[in-house]
Amino acid sequence: MKVQVCIIGGGPSGLLLSQLLHLKGIDTIVLEKYSRDHVLARIRAGVLEHGFAKLMREAQCGERMDREGEIHNGFEIAHDGVLSHIDLHKHSGGNSVLVYGQTELTRDLYEARDRVGGKVVHNAEDVTPHDLTSDRPYVTYRSNGQTIRVDCDYIVGADGFHGVSRKSIPKDVLREYEKVYPFGWLGVLSRTKPVSPELIYVKHQRGFALCSLRSQVLSRYYIQVPLTDKVEDWSDDAFWAELKRRLPNEVAGRLITGPSIEKSIAPLRSFVAEPMSYGRLFLAGDAAHIVPPTGARGLNSAASDIYYLYHALLAHYQSGDDAGLKGYSAKALARIWKAQRFSWWMTMMLHRLPDRIEYEDRLQQTELDYLLSSETAQRLLAENYTGLPF
Repeated sequence: MKVQVCIIGGGPSGLLLSQLLHLKGIDTIVLEKYSRDHVLARIRAGVLEHGFAKLMREAQCGERMDREGEIHNGFEIAHDGVLSHIDLHKHSGGNSVLVYGQTELTRDLYEARDRVGGKVVHNAEDVTPHDLTSDRPYVTYRSNGQTIRVDCDYIVGADGFHGVSRKSIPKDVLREYEKVYPFGWLGVLSRTKPVSPELIYVKHQRGFALCSLRSQVLSRYYIQVPLTDKVEDWSDDAFWAELKRRLPNEVAGRLITGPSIEKSIAPLRSFVAEPMSYGRLFLAGDAAHIVPPTGARGLNSAASDIYYLYHALLAHYQSGDDAGLKGYSAKALARIWKAQRFSWWMTMMLHRLPDRIEYEDRLQQTELDYLLSSETAQRLLAENYTGLPF
């Protein structure tokens, strides 16, 4: 089999790039390790930058997103028993974010690939890139007991943190930066009306919490827990009781509880791999970088990678201009490190860190007080939260 671009990973990043390139006449194939049902069962983020939403529309996948997604012009920060509003629209010069679940976004991308007969292979086993530094790279995978070879011009690794793509870069070339946080997020998805029309970020002495939503009938809540906790340690009743303790009384009083549809604990980490390209392999999304979910940068950072790769590949195939491909890693990383900084900053400002000394607690409180008292600080937050330019 011969295609122009072989994409490893059938999550939103790989599917979005495949769809965008297809619309420009560039032939792709997507190789996904798991089944479609498995991919669509992943519960992930749902806050999209305005730039990401625009990219979905360009991919002709934005109709349902625009119809069902919720435009949020701000969010609340709960602290000291009160709520303080952050006006994203005002402080970002008119921008906003769109709340639309990653599962639904991925479903839209799958349906778009189906409509145009896109090549998406599921349950692809032992995917392996070859000859990355040659002008004829290829990928092999196993399906139904057979080994299949895909010849291509370029390989895009969008197969996540544990995927094969990043591991295909020699260790003496790859440099990795990582920070592991000493806590995780216990998340519950429930078929209940959200407690607030906008997100509520909670700073509390018992630990961080977040009130989020997927729609007007589907809510997503989180509480900070020690890394030693297990999902089995938390009944639904225990979760709701702890969440209420961390919310201001007025919010806790109107919280609607219900059985959990999904419950999981996600450890928090910051991670960046450099470079994001090697020969004819290009990394995108979680294959190259991970951020704590506090600032909603993970999926959005992947979207910026796809934007840069899409335009670089277009320039190559339409005009023979390889400047975008050669500069992809540096350009993508410049934005990624800004997203890393923002996510780290929000995480450190809002979470209760174990073993922190009183001096650091006072600095954390001062950081929040300054943010809430300064329009300049809120403008910087809004600029980053709604999305830096691609």
